[in-house]
Amino acid sequence: MKATLRLLGCCALAAQLGACSILPKTEAPDIYRLPASQQPAAASPAVDWSLRVNAPKASQALDSNRIAVLPSGDLLSVYKGARWSDSAPALLRDRLLDAFRADGRIQGLSSDAVNLQADLELGGDLRAFQSEYRNGHVETVITLEARLVRSANQRILATRHFEVRQPATDDKLPQVISAFGQAADRLAAQVVGWTLQQGQMQTLQRQALQP
Repeated sequence: MKATLRLLGCCALAAQLGACSILPKTEAPDIYRLPASQQPAAASPAVDWSLRVNAPKASQALDSNRIAVLPSGDLLSVYKGARWSDSAPALLRDRLLDAFRADGRIQGLSSDAVNLQADLELGGDLRAFQSEYRNGHVETVITLEARLVRSANQRILATRHFEVRQPATDDKLPQVISAFGQAADRLAAQVVGWTLQQGQMQTLQRQALQP
């Protein structure tokens, strides 16, 4: 009888311990997306070649949904309790796709998410996608080493370094996120213009070589 009571007492204690944890509760992080962009449509006619936009390669620190920040020097940290809605390379790829769609000149447009055949591929290396503190002020930095490649033989047709720095109006995270959106829009506009220029140049050269 005593053994039975001891067993019941142990079970009750175990149940109480299971219900009460000494570990702190983890709060769900705030999820941020890049603010919506409004890119103007182009007045030029559509091109006759297709393009696949690939997510750029990135280091392990940037290939993540954590929001990176350099608070001082070369110290790379992240904003606590906040996340991007996707990894930084995927966010930039989608922003570039939005910019190409808004421009409208490349109608045969796809991404590596579906991996359709295309004449040209746009990819590269994402070197920076973070906020940085400089002299007490915060700015967002996006750096892309872009590559335009011919899909048929993977030949590199053109490369270019893009970097955009956008000051934030405040060091609060919502204002930093807004600056990320502005920086991404500016960079996307530059990449769209360069890609169309290089793509058309390659098309004209190829046509000139044909008998």
